[in-house]
Amino acid sequence: MDQPVFSVSRLTAEVRGLLEQNLGRVWLQGEISNLVRAASGHWYFALKDAGAQVRCAMFRQRNQRVRTPPRDGDAVLVQALVSLYEPRGEFQLVVEQLLPAGEGLLKARFEALKAELAAEGLFDPLRKRPLPEQIRTIGVVTSATGAAIHDILTVLKRRDPGLTVILYPTLVQGAQAAEQIAAAIRTANSRNEVDLLIVGRGGGSAEDLFCFNEAPVVRAIAASRLPVVSAVGHEVDISLADLAADLRAATPSAAAELVSRDRSQDRQRLAQLELRLKAAAGRQLLAHRQHWQQLYLRLQQQEPARKLEQQAQRLDELHSRLSRALHQQLTAQEQRLSSTQRRLQHASPERQLLPLAQRLSELSQRAERALLARQQAASQRFAAACGALQLVSPLATLSRGYAIAFDGASGQVMRSIQGAQVGQPLRTRLADGELLSTVTAVQPLAGDSSSTP
Repeated sequence: MDQPVFSVSRLTAEVRGLLEQNLGRVWLQGEISNLVRAASGHWYFALKDAGAQVRCAMFRQRNQRVRTPPRDGDAVLVQALVSLYEPRGEFQLVVEQLLPAGEGLLKARFEALKAELAAEGLFDPLRKRPLPEQIRTIGVVTSATGAAIHDILTVLKRRDPGLTVILYPTLVQGAQAAEQIAAAIRTANSRNEVDLLIVGRGGGSAEDLFCFNEAPVVRAIAASRLPVVSAVGHEVDISLADLAADLRAATPSAAAELVSRDRSQDRQRLAQLELRLKAAAGRQLLAHRQHWQQLYLRLQQQEPARKLEQQAQRLDELHSRLSRALHQQLTAQEQRLSSTQRRLQHASPERQLLPLAQRLSELSQRAERALLARQQAASQRFAAACGALQLVSPLATLSRGYAIAFDGASGQVMRSIQGAQVGQPLRTRLADGELLSTVTAVQPLAGDSSSTP
């Protein structure tokens, strides 16, 4: 036979590896059905649409982050790892994020645009420019009838009445808003009549503010020859326009404060430097957070953790099967007991009623004792199965003080000192991390003549 012969276990492991490596993580939208919350805290459900459905598992450490627990029939957006449940050979998704469909689609679109524009270098901190030292004319790109222009004019009149303000009116929400905002920014640059631009609007819903996340607006801000101060929504609202602008202000009023002169120039400069420092620190914090999230996801994909998840899912199945079996046995015993009682009532003479009633009571007690004994034995078998699963866990072995040594170059497990050489790099896996080391000597065990020092 020229073709290799696979075992079932090897085949399912190979298929799971192909799915996870080639498809990896995907976003899906669908409807939840057959939701089961296991006693372990894990969730199991199907995600379906009009044409198909797929089994999903969301483990406890992931579903604890879901703000609103889902229900059957909910439309959701999920990010999941495409995988295979090896014990049954079933294709499934390991869900890592779960969001309501509307909120999730908006967030997914935001993240996709952010990744695309960041790859173009539009958010690079090195592109940021300081505001001009001498500001005489300020351009404002916003709605002519909104609260933002009123707030900006009020602050500028109070702080520096000598400043000139030129409004470049535009829509600030709706389908046409992004193109109009971008066009207004380009118009201000072509006219060259202001020292800087304030681009923004007052607060609103995420949908209202989303035009400031659109690619035309972000690219227009990044391409602007004039320095741009972004002032979109409230302090908690962060838009892609904020990331591309030279300076972000929490609100339109705050933008007017930043670009206007005060009695103390030093205090103004200090405030600007503080905001820039906070913005830089925020970007650094965001970068570090994303880096650690990536490391955490990579760690979740390591084999010991994946095996533990598989074992946890298998344990949930065993618990469910045991509960059903015990319930079926109890129901059968109750039916047999009920049948016996009916036969005794129909067949017994009145003079034998008392002895038969006593016998019936004895049979009932014996049945209850037998059921109790079966339940106790099943519980003991279940506990033993749990203990056996824990004993075979790779993480449990490491937690007892054992370690695994890997060749630092090839990543292969070191099972013997055969082939080890002085100076060879090693990675030693412990329960809570890894140690990096180098072989300084090769020492066989006493009496082992097969090893070479």
